[in-house]
Amino acid sequence: MSFIATNEGCKLVYMGRPGLAEKKTVFVAFAIEDQRQRDLLKGQSLHPRAPYEFIDMSVKEPYDSGWKDKVRTRIRRSHGVIALVSKNSLASSGQKWEIQCAKEEGKPLLGVWAYSSDRTVLAGVRTVAWTDVNIATFIDSL
Repeated sequence: MSFIATNEGCKLVYMGRPGLAEKKTVFVAFAIEDQRQRDLLKGQSLHPRAPYEFIDMSVKEPYDSGWKDKVRTRIRRSHGVIALVSKNSLASSGQKWEIQCAKEEGKPLLGVWAYSSDRTVLAGVRTVAWTDVNIATFIDSL
């Protein structure tokens, strides 16, 4: 997977498992406080078993309509959206906007709990444990 990150979101390009030709693009939404978890996801992508890579393109600017337009374009170009869910998600206006944008654009959405001890619930977001199987199953379904 290839990630293109914004301040609170990133795009993940799924290169496919061996034998699969189609590339899948997934936008990852996360609260800035959970950037380390996003980085851990990046680290997982570097493992030899993972058929993806991470390219960080973080934007360190405040949100404005121009930023939202760029992110909406990235979400539109994605096959689906993964939201890293934690207690920080409840107060993250950027992540909330990205999730709402994904819904408006009709993109498949999967919440993944960012921490094993945090089972925060976001209304309207199906959330699962962070496992390779759960993430791969979602991406394979796109």
